Amino acid sequence: MTDHTTTTNGHHPTPPVELTVLPDRPPLTGDDAPGAEVVSLEAARERRHPYPPASEQDAPEPEVPVLEGEVIRVDQPGEAERDWRSELADKNRTRRPIVPLWLRSRREAIETLKWAGEYAAYLSGYQLARTPLYATRLTLRAPRGLARLVYGMVRWTFDLEGEPVRMATVVKADPESYLKLSRQRDSRVRLRVWVTGAALVTLLIAALIVSSAPTAAQWTALAAAIAVLGVVGRPADRPLIDRAVLPTRVEKLTSDIVIRALSALSIAGITQALAKNPTDAIRFVAPITRDGPGWRADIDLPYGVTVGHIMDKRKELSGALRRPLGCIWPEGDSSVHEGRLILWVGDKDLSKTIVTSPLLKAASHDVFKGIPFGNDPRGRLITVPFIENNMLIGSQPGQGKTASVRELAAGIVLDPSAEAWFHELKGSGDLDPYEKVCHRYVSGIDDESIGYAAASLALLKQEVMRRAGALKKLPPDLCPDRKVTRAIADRCSLGLHPLACIIDECQNLFAHPTYGKQAGEDAEFVIKLGRALGVVLILATQRPDKNSLPTGVSANVSIRFCLRVAGQVENDMILGTSAYQNGIRATLFVPGPPDKGGDAGTGYLVGATPMPKVVKSAYLDTPQTQLIADRAHALRKAAGRLTGHAAGEQPEAGTPAYDLLADVVAVRVGSEAKVWNEIVVDRLAELRPEVYGPWAEQEGPAKTAQLTNALKPYGVKTGQVWGTPPGGGKGANRIGIAWDDVLNAITQRDGRRGSGAGS
Repeated sequence: MTDHTTTTNGHHPTPPVELTVLPDRPPLTGDDAPGAEVVSLEAARERRHPYPPASEQDAPEPEVPVLEGEVIRVDQPGEAERDWRSELADKNRTRRPIVPLWLRSRREAIETLKWAGEYAAYLSGYQLARTPLYATRLTLRAPRGLARLVYGMVRWTFDLEGEPVRMATVVKADPESYLKLSRQRDSRVRLRVWVTGAALVTLLIAALIVSSAPTAAQWTALAAAIAVLGVVGRPADRPLIDRAVLPTRVEKLTSDIVIRALSALSIAGITQALAKNPTDAIRFVAPITRDGPGWRADIDLPYGVTVGHIMDKRKELSGALRRPLGCIWPEGDSSVHEGRLILWVGDKDLSKTIVTSPLLKAASHDVFKGIPFGNDPRGRLITVPFIENNMLIGSQPGQGKTASVRELAAGIVLDPSAEAWFHELKGSGDLDPYEKVCHRYVSGIDDESIGYAAASLALLKQEVMRRAGALKKLPPDLCPDRKVTRAIADRCSLGLHPLACIIDECQNLFAHPTYGKQAGEDAEFVIKLGRALGVVLILATQRPDKNSLPTGVSANVSIRFCLRVAGQVENDMILGTSAYQNGIRATLFVPGPPDKGGDAGTGYLVGATPMPKVVKSAYLDTPQTQLIADRAHALRKAAGRLTGHAAGEQPEAGTPAYDLLADVVAVRVGSEAKVWNEIVVDRLAELRPEVYGPWAEQEGPAKTAQLTNALKPYGVKTGQVWGTPPGGGKGANRIGIAWDDVLNAITQRDGRRGSGAGS
């Protein structure tokens, strides 16, 4: 027995679950079987009421015997108490925008209007090109039309359509009806003869007027008459105007097409839902609309089906929608729920689209406004925020990683205030055009080039510490948030301008037996602390594994761009833990260049926008890169910003500019066994003021921590050391080092270098 209830909140009704209490004893038969008893549901509910009065809630519920065959409702009638605040928030979140999506940005509006204009122009051109064909058809159909017109006028004038009725009265021998119909016919014919005569006279007069008119008017009248007669004479099964077939256009995306495609994916949850409820299994939460150069459908998938299931079947979905794979871009909206699918189907294959960089014609650029990076599948420009961010780019070889780096480098060099440190560690010369504007630059795969890049990271670490001290000294009114701003960067005396360090093929550095470990620690230090100080690190790798990309580096970058990778491990190394599980899968891209049907240059961008996006990076070839570099060189020369390598200064390449352990040993006095950290820092500041000066400017524990953190990567531990101040005074225990630990660290390091060189 079931008593279904319905709800009035706009959702599907949930039938209450009811339990029927059956007797424990076997059923009776024969004379012992009692008659069927009808149990009152209201009485049963009163006996089993789940909501006792307030005064009775604390009292134990008395045991009420349950009658055989009694129906007990598990779901109680009525609705739960509603929270109007949460309901209002949900309605505000899911309300449809007043302004349509395609009008919310100037670019999308232009794209939509452009599409509509092109569509109308195509239809017009198609039909105009067939005007001679249509004129011929009208001419050939005009005689038939004239015959139809004359025949129709004769039948109407003499009321021939009523002839069968009159003949029927003759057959029935009904004189009264026949006379009545005859009088009615005579009356009609007399009036219609005058009307027809007047029409013929009017046509004759019009013909005489036209015959005396200019030739152009005569031909126009003749064409109009032929057109009218041709339309009248058209066959019912052969329309005059052909349907415009658009072979270069895709058909409009409809709900039937989407449901048909999703049902063909062989996803169990969709198949079962469609079998049970074909009309409501897949729900469209908004009308399918034009969104840029394509169609957008917002869909709630069946219960238990997530966007990840659709992402796994992207190729099958392409076949089901009869679109190229580069036109199909499903994505999720986890802010609603994991089953909300946003299906965007483009008009053109993204892989065959070349994205032109806006920087190609830009006179200059401001990195504080971000760097234009590429377009999403809908043709919208995606800008990568630069300041306070670090970036990691990864892919398989040949998938457009270096082209993405070139675009970022173009935005950096076109800002005269930005200092460029570029390192291209595969020796192909892809970044050579920018060499003339770089403060530090190297291109090569040899140990000397890799050592130069390691030295850059060591110097960058020192620069971060220097900037931290410089920023701390700024007054609150100039730097209220303790972050580098455009106004602070423009003050050359502060030395807090943007500094961008690019390391392409960084796996060759981090996996190096001599420089790798220290370089990874320096990079992690810079990534963690440099973002608020105007120091930006951009790393690119084609081998994203734990040995080639330190975990501390990959875990702390804020922006990630992953082009085609082979599997889930590589995907999550670049895009972050659980990215693959959440449907952000760079494995879906097709390997190879665009001219061979590949998705080179297309990847997932995470961290630059509120939601992960598929982006195709802008492409700059070598001549275009050279033009940008020439423009950047002129800008920097005019602003007096050519420094370091660009100014002709050649620092020692191959090894870091200083050796911390050697410097520490160099400041040892006599045969002392242990010494306080603060004393060592003061001695180092005297030895190399440009490097260790910022350390000595710190006070208290911060000054001691500088040396502790710097020695930690070498395995040198600090601890409590008994000593006295240099000028004399009371002895005390303070943080310090033991010289034997430093000497042992040097011995171990040199031994590793020797074995690495030998191998």
